[in-house]
Amino acid sequence: MDIKAVKTKDLTMRYFSFGSGEKVLVILPGLSITSVMPSADTIAAAYGKFSGEYTVYLFDRREDMPNVYGIDDMARDTALALEELGLKNVNLFGASQGGMIALLLSINYPHLVAKLALGSSTAKVGDFNENILKRWIELAKLQEKEELYLDFAKKIYPERFYEKYKNAFIEMSKSVTDSDLSRFIISASGTKGFDISERLKEIKCPVLVLYATDDKVLGGDSAKELKEKLGTREDVTFFSYSGFGHAAFDTAPDYKRRLYAFFE
Repeated sequence: MDIKAVKTKDLTMRYFSFGSGEKVLVILPGLSITSVMPSADTIAAAYGKFSGEYTVYLFDRREDMPNVYGIDDMARDTALALEELGLKNVNLFGASQGGMIALLLSINYPHLVAKLALGSSTAKVGDFNENILKRWIELAKLQEKEELYLDFAKKIYPERFYEKYKNAFIEMSKSVTDSDLSRFIISASGTKGFDISERLKEIKCPVLVLYATDDKVLGGDSAKELKEKLGTREDVTFFSYSGFGHAAFDTAPDYKRRLYAFFE
């Protein structure tokens, strides 16, 4: 699959797309040690159910990241990319850090988002989450690629999945470049202190919140602020997974079906 780039006067952002439907689904992936762009074919296959009715876009973070790059910056740049491509009123799915970006998109750029789905995400990053981020950042700065990859995988995947693919994770860590580590440090640092819990009432579109009670990255109560601020709305739906970990969006067999049903 061809990896494309959208360019504005302010930025360049890579993306890929698949499907030929009139509806538009935009996916914002979570924090990752390496770019998800090389996994385009695998991701397209995982979301194959959408390819008939939808044209699906998945966006990377911008190229040439500034040294300080917060979630609000990521949301602004993603909005610029969507507008450059003429995309608006999209069905938006954000996973983990991508969900934080998606939340801000729906608040700051409501014309871009028709429906919002969040996977293993949060409106507030607390001490528990920041300690995990701090550990990952330290490992990246020390260039401990294998240890970083294994700790990252152990936190986001359920134990059975981690043990099954542990050797594969070790092999994958060998391809991590210094540039990958630099981007990871900037992206992970940008998540620290994120808190838009008091702005959630500004979201006007329908919302689906999928979260994990065994989330080792965000904690089992990751949807607390979302429930407190959005839980009484009839157009907001919550569903919890157990046994699939933070990366339930990759490991739960019915996950894509739930997304599809929400966006229909």
